[in-house]
Amino acid sequence: MAKRGFLVFIVLLLLVIAAMPVVSMLLESVMVNARLSFAPYAGLMTSAHQWTLMGHSTALSSLVTLLTVALGVPLGIVLGKTDLPLRRLFAAVFVIPLLIPPYIIAISWSDLLGREGLVAPVFGTAFTESATHLLFGLPGCVAVLFTIFLPIPMLLTMIFLRTIDPHLEEAGRLVTGWRGILKGITLPLILPGILLSAMLVFLLSLGEFSVPNFLRYDVFPVESFVQFSAFYDFRAATAAAVPLAAITLILLLAEAVFLRDKTYELHPSADAGQRREIELGTRRRAWFVLVAVAAVALVVLPLVVLLVQSAGLHAYTEALSRAGASLMRSLIYAVIGATLLTFLGFFTGYLVHTKALRVWRTVDSLTIFVFALPSTVVGIGLISLWNTPWTNFIYGTPLIIIVGYLAKYTALTSRISAARLAQISPSMEEAAQVCGAGWFRRMARIVAPLARRGLLAAWTVGYIFSLRDTGITMLVYPAGHETLPVRIFTLMANGSQQLIAALCVIMIIATLLPVGLVWMVPAMRRSQAIK
Repeated sequence: MAKRGFLVFIVLLLLVIAAMPVVSMLLESVMVNARLSFAPYAGLMTSAHQWTLMGHSTALSSLVTLLTVALGVPLGIVLGKTDLPLRRLFAAVFVIPLLIPPYIIAISWSDLLGREGLVAPVFGTAFTESATHLLFGLPGCVAVLFTIFLPIPMLLTMIFLRTIDPHLEEAGRLVTGWRGILKGITLPLILPGILLSAMLVFLLSLGEFSVPNFLRYDVFPVESFVQFSAFYDFRAATAAAVPLAAITLILLLAEAVFLRDKTYELHPSADAGQRREIELGTRRRAWFVLVAVAAVALVVLPLVVLLVQSAGLHAYTEALSRAGASLMRSLIYAVIGATLLTFLGFFTGYLVHTKALRVWRTVDSLTIFVFALPSTVVGIGLISLWNTPWTNFIYGTPLIIIVGYLAKYTALTSRISAARLAQISPSMEEAAQVCGAGWFRRMARIVAPLARRGLLAAWTVGYIFSLRDTGITMLVYPAGHETLPVRIFTLMANGSQQLIAALCVIMIIATLLPVGLVWMVPAMRRSQAIK
């Protein structure tokens, strides 16, 4: 009874924080003076501007998806299945752009290739004019988002490679080489992971706001944000968000039909330790140079540009004086958000894994749907639901930011928790139940300790995404409670390049340093245990 009652509470909580904002936004957009009106949507299908935005959005998302999958899958195979030196280090390096606010990468490339960029004195005005023209438009948006989302197909490829029974590949080696095995056995087996990564990249690119906004490329998320923030036209902003929500829903329905059952329980192969690596042989050095050059060009170079642009103690002193309070708020909100996301995601993942309630699939679909929605859509929905005199104790305080984190990112911690719980034998909890332990005690003393690695991973992911969030926070934060990503974004209009670069470096350190410390503790404990 305690188990069912608490899980029902979790479901109701998710409905309030995730489903009701979207429903409230849609209802408010069609109600004018207590009457039903579809006037905001009247020109949605006939407006040339709307079709232009649709073309821009789909072109951007399609190109980014095509490039990331085309290069991310081979990169995942090289880093996850070959004997390439330093492959774990390379994997960690490629993940860095995914961990920081996306517009920081756009800023770094602008500082390098812009009219006043670092290369301007070397290559001259003609080169920088051409580079600026390409950067501030579709090519620049594609390049920046490709850098940011490349880790998604790379990581999913590496994860799905560990689920393959090595005996299948060993049998293939009797009749063909590794190229034939990859083509005929490995790639077909990891196809669900490749398709899942393509869907995620497409949806995340479709909903990205900060990069197209900075690089001045009109897409639906930017239009929705401008309509709401500049003109405070709630209904026009909602109308601009509806196509994104519709595309998101269609893709998620396709994922539910074709992929969901293949990705719910992702188990490493029982014989994963016996899998053979692909020996690169004489091509090992060439592959190492190729991967190293890609890592330097896509990740290291943008970070170095920021360091060069921010060189000087004065820049960091000014940055901390102007945004130190925002940094502290970001860290506090991220820690609180990560902790609550871990708690909510653990029980949501438990519900999905155990199928304890009939609505488990609906709950999982809801969290994935809200995560896939653009941040601007989620932010407008939160304003629609919580901006009332009765709920001002939430909307008028930083609690609304935390609610936004929970609405947007529970899918991440839930999926991580469900994957970890799938690796724990149910007999452990059943044995405690036979001994008379109640459900809460079993969860606290048996299940949670066994899932601690998954909880640590969930907390880390929750911290990263809470800290880097820009779209939701920019729309809902109360006056005087802006976070560091929002502060950087607002200062870009009138701040110096040196100041903005210093703030970006501080943001990167605030993201990577705590994450590194969190993951060093288990490693130190393992090394001490070995000794």
